[in-house]
Amino acid sequence: MDLELTPVERAFQEEVRAFIRTSLPADIRRKIAMEQRWNRSDIERWQKILFAKGWAVPNWPVQWGGCDWTPMQRYLFAEEGHRAAAPEVLSFNVNMVGPVIIAFGTEEQKRVFLPRIANLDFWFCQGFSEPGAGSDLASLNTRAIRQGDEYVINGQKIWTSKAHYADWMFCLVRTDPRAARKQDGITYLLIDMKTPGITRRPIITIDGQHHFNEVFFDDVRVPVSNRIGEENMGWRYAKYLLGNERGGQARVGISKRRLDRAKLMARHVPTGPGRTLWDDIRFRQKVAMLEAELKALELTQLRVITRQRSSGVGNVPDPASSILKIKGSELQQATSEIYMEVCGPLGIPFLPDYSAGKAVVDQDHSVGPEWAAGAVSNYFFWRELTIAGGSTEIQKNIVAKRVLDLGK
Repeated sequence: MDLELTPVERAFQEEVRAFIRTSLPADIRRKIAMEQRWNRSDIERWQKILFAKGWAVPNWPVQWGGCDWTPMQRYLFAEEGHRAAAPEVLSFNVNMVGPVIIAFGTEEQKRVFLPRIANLDFWFCQGFSEPGAGSDLASLNTRAIRQGDEYVINGQKIWTSKAHYADWMFCLVRTDPRAARKQDGITYLLIDMKTPGITRRPIITIDGQHHFNEVFFDDVRVPVSNRIGEENMGWRYAKYLLGNERGGQARVGISKRRLDRAKLMARHVPTGPGRTLWDDIRFRQKVAMLEAELKALELTQLRVITRQRSSGVGNVPDPASSILKIKGSELQQATSEIYMEVCGPLGIPFLPDYSAGKAVVDQDHSVGPEWAAGAVSNYFFWRELTIAGGSTEIQKNIVAKRVLDLGK
């Protein structure tokens, strides 16, 4: 990073770099750097290393294991991890459900859940989207009827990321179908995924992998004590959560790392006698344009951090985080596309299975060298970025209304 930092910030940056260099297991680093499939144990191992260091949940209050870091230090920590091919912390735990419990949960919920969330003893998934209620989340229909000290839940969630790994779900359910506004009458619950009546069904996406799931609830009983905050106030807590989620989706470091790798490998891809892809002026122009856009995004991220620091609003979501979400998602897609251009047919993830007499998908290998493996599957998977976490169209509405003040 070549932006001007204070001596304290520079020293902190070097401390983070040194820690990642000496503490991140080599096999995990290689998987992330090569953009190959990781598994639950990879994320758990790194999270527990961070927990032992005291860096697992830096954005939380110190009393719950957080770090007394400035917004700039938190930004540097995240970006250095991205550039060094460290796994991202499980955002569902650290950036979503954890802050909601801290802000709105009971003392008992904080005592029980927060340490286990931070150490990844509990893996959470997000039960928000439903068929017919994605970007228009307030239209959700999953119903929870209170019976004594329990809610009885029936309905369906969809596009539930990593639900096949999850121990728990934070879930929005409708508790008052007669509410005047559809945003009202929604309640926020924590649901143990081992509860009888829960069925998980995999969704295999265009990249051939299992990222998402459908989740069905059939008379699932959840204790009222697992409710966050007040009944019928879940929309308020969901908005708080989504602001935290979108603020962390710029991921400048990931895009920079991928672009650096594309530039390096382009010098080794022949395009003719004595020439490589890097000699193609049009390719270099694409790279230069992406580098300029990444620098602009980085500066925008820093402006948001500076405004947060000067306003003294702490962790209150900045509506400008929608700008970071829009452009960050687009640039992650663009860098995955240019890397696929570098790999070309070497990145095709199809290998012949002669015993079966047909071609099968193997996302951990390709028809070419290891550095090209995963290029095609990642390109397809990152198409979801402009939809997940609130579609680009929804984000533009937020920017128009709350940042540009263009109307109600």
